[in-house]
This record gives sequence, C-alpha cells and structure tokens, in this order.
Amino acid sequence: MELVAGCYEQVLFGFAVHPEPEACGDHEQQWTLVADFTHHAHTASLSAVAVNSRFVVTGSKDETIHIYDMKKKIEHGALVHHSGTITCLKFYGNRHLISGAEDGLICIWDAKKWECLKSIKAHKGQVTFLSIHPSGKLALSVGTDKTLRTWNLVEGRSAFIKNIKQNAHIVEWSPRGEQYVVIIQNKIDIYQLDTASISGTITNEKRISSVKFLSESVLAVAGDEEVIRFFDCDSLVCLCEFKAHENRVKDMFSFEIPEHHVIVSASSDGFIKMWKLKQDKKVPPSLLCEINTNARLTCLGVWLDKVADMKESLPPAAEPSPVSKEQSKIGKKEPGDTVHKEEKRSKPNTKKRGLTGDSKKATKESGLISTKKRKMVEMLEKKRKKKKIKTMQ
Repeated sequence: MELVAGCYEQVLFGFAVHPEPEACGDHEQQWTLVADFTHHAHTASLSAVAVNSRFVVTGSKDETIHIYDMKKKIEHGALVHHSGTITCLKFYGNRHLISGAEDGLICIWDAKKWECLKSIKAHKGQVTFLSIHPSGKLALSVGTDKTLRTWNLVEGRSAFIKNIKQNAHIVEWSPRGEQYVVIIQNKIDIYQLDTASISGTITNEKRISSVKFLSESVLAVAGDEEVIRFFDCDSLVCLCEFKAHENRVKDMFSFEIPEHHVIVSASSDGFIKMWKLKQDKKVPPSLLCEINTNARLTCLGVWLDKVADMKESLPPAAEPSPVSKEQSKIGKKEPGDTVHKEEKRSKPNTKKRGLTGDSKKATKESGLISTKKRKMVEMLEKKRKKKKIKTMQ
C-alpha cells in the first residue's frame, strides 16, 4: 500500500504504508509511513491524481498528465491533449481513464495503449469535476457554465444537460450509484437517481474542498477549515466532527481492506493522516499514522497493490444497462431548469502513439510522449524566443 500526494511545489510524494498488527488492551493500533519517493516531473503545481492497480496519474497546471508505473517504480510517459489546467482524473477499472480540464474538454483514454479514444467538448467554460457511475455506463460532470451534465460513456456522448443556476465545483456518485451529491461552495445538494430531484440539502460551515461517501448514506465532508464532518444523507444531520489538521483540508480518500475501513486526509499544513473509521459513524475515527511533507498539499490518492481487477473495462454497447431506465430521469425538467439537446462534439483523435514518444510532432495532440522529449521541446522553444528578442534588439 502506498500513499501518493501532489503539491503546489510541483512534486509527487510517495509513502509506503506499513500496517501494524491489531493492538491489544487499551493501546490504539498504530501504522507507520515511510518515505518511498519524490518525483518532480511537472513544471507547475499538481492539481489532480488518480490511481488504479498498476498506475498513478497526475494532472497539473502545466496542462499535462503524467503516468507512473507503480510496480516498476518508473515514469511511463505523459499525455498531452488538453490546453488548460487538468482539473480532474478518474480511472474506471484498469482499462479506462477519464480526464477533465479548464479547456472544457473531457477525454476518455485507453489505459493500456494510452490513446485518446474520445475527446468531447463537455462544457462551455471549464470542467471542474467529474464522477463515474459504479456501472461505468454513466458519468456526471460540472463546470463553470452553471450546468450539471450526464454522459453516456457506452456511446461517448452527452445524455442530458441540467441548469443548476450556480457553478458547482464537485459532483460525486454514491457507492451503489443510487444517489449523487452536487457541491456549490458550502452547500451539498443530494439527488436521487430514480427521481433526479433534490431529496435534501446539507450546509457546511465553510467552503467544501472534498467529499467522500463512507457508505451509501454517510458522507465525509472537508473544506476550508481544520475539521472533518460525517453527515447522514437521509436525516441530513451531522453524525460527528473532529479536528483533523491545523489548517484547511484539501483532499480525502477512503478505502477498505480486511478488518479496516480507512479515511486519509491531506492538508495545507503539510500533513497526511490516516484514520481508522469506527463501525458507529457517530464516534470520531482514531488516528492510525501521520507524516509531515513540509509542502502545501493539493491532491491525494492511495495505491493498493494487488487490487482486485473487478472493473476491467467500460461495458460494451451491446450489454443492457442496469441504469438505462433511470437515465431519462436524470435530465428531468424542473422549474427553472433547461434541458438541451446534445451539443456538437469534437472528433476523437485516435492516432496511435509510441510509448517512448516517437511521434514526429510534439504538439498538443492525444498521445503519450516522454518527459525528456517534452522538456527538450520546451527548452528549444525558449531558445527560439531568446533569439527573436535578440534580433529585434
């Protein structure tokens, strides 16, 4: 098991997690974190991270996505299709990666060949967040055009567009995919899939930076404060809250292993902390371990070795969708809402690229290029600019 975290200082940290045997008596169980690697591949701050059973991918303000092979502990290359800050990265199983960026594009990538299968102009403004339904057939995205959009991932097209009157910055499906939450500043709107209407609203004290479902009905919420809260999505009450950090919490990640349900938090105070959740979510979790990175952390992931490869690929179009009946309800028209027809999509660039970056053009096309080649291109560009300045003088 390995924690991975990105920061403003352009570095990706890796920490190996060593779980200790169950504690006896009154002693709380303690785990240990050991620094494994630091990697400085990006030329700007890291903005997103995603993990599957083999790779860790990072997105940055430098407009690139970098791929790391966690088993071989080497960099695998970089994806250069977007022309804006990478805002969100999500794996579905080990076969597909979906990326969103400030250029308004959502890209679906083959995570074996690292080719762009589809490039969709998803939002008129920026894509701020996306979430994939547990079935892999649907995705939700929010952007700076005040819309919540539903995507048919089987066909790679827009399904519905819902006006939400404000810019949402987070959207998240529940574990079973029966409900989803849309975050606007410090407000959490809970939507039911079968009715596509808001069943309740939770208001947090400060702006929310991260939410994670701990179960179908319990939501962990963190934001511009030191506290993490657990809310019940049915009763809308706060089950518990606890001080997690000395500064605002930037990101969270939760996972389950035998005998343990763990939540990990990363903060602007530089600390990454792992917490053991109690069965009763009204009881605050206990601290398993912590480590100080001395960096301003921005994003977080957990790489679990030997992850069961249950969701290998996005389902083929021939399969009947378990959510097909409800799909039409997501775009259900409500007072003040507008449902638009599917918009024009940009054509996918499915040009094959070598894994070593042998492409003749090192331009912003979909494909994998080596970091060395990208840096060489940047250096040559700088030299050209300097020459231009000299000749002008």
